[in-house]
Amino acid sequence: MAELKTNVMRILDKNKITYNAYEYPHGKDAVDGITVAGLMNQNPKNVFKTLVTKGHSGNYFVFVLPVESELDLKKAAKSVSEKSVEMIHVKDIMKITGYIRGGCSPVGMKKEYKTTYHISANDIDKIIVSAGKIGHQIELSPDDLIRLTKGQVADIIK
Repeated sequence: MAELKTNVMRILDKNKITYNAYEYPHGKDAVDGITVAGLMNQNPKNVFKTLVTKGHSGNYFVFVLPVESELDLKKAAKSVSEKSVEMIHVKDIMKITGYIRGGCSPVGMKKEYKTTYHISANDIDKIIVSAGKIGHQIELSPDDLIRLTKGQVADIIK
């Protein structure tokens, strides 16, 4: 059986970015990131979740943070020079990103949104994020991921 290649993996391949692909057991529903880290035997500090918000301006913003952490909306808004940001509704994830809940990756969204990573990404050798499909994750250099997504880093957690 051929190894599954997600769109995220194809984008990384096209950009000649080295990564490791992981698969974890799952049902049809999304599971939380801490569970995913456990299923993969990975340190939760290296496994990041991707959250999408809408700013006061109407623009969308992506925040990528450790799965154990909670996004601080005030810090997040400040990091993207917005008056405020709020989480988008789950029903809107597919329309805005092209991904389903639990499979949202900072790589390969429908449009390029301003992306901010928690500053702890600077302190780890490898970062693990969704590969764009539930049950699949990718591990790569935080520098490569931030550069590919034209991201920035900031203190965005509570």
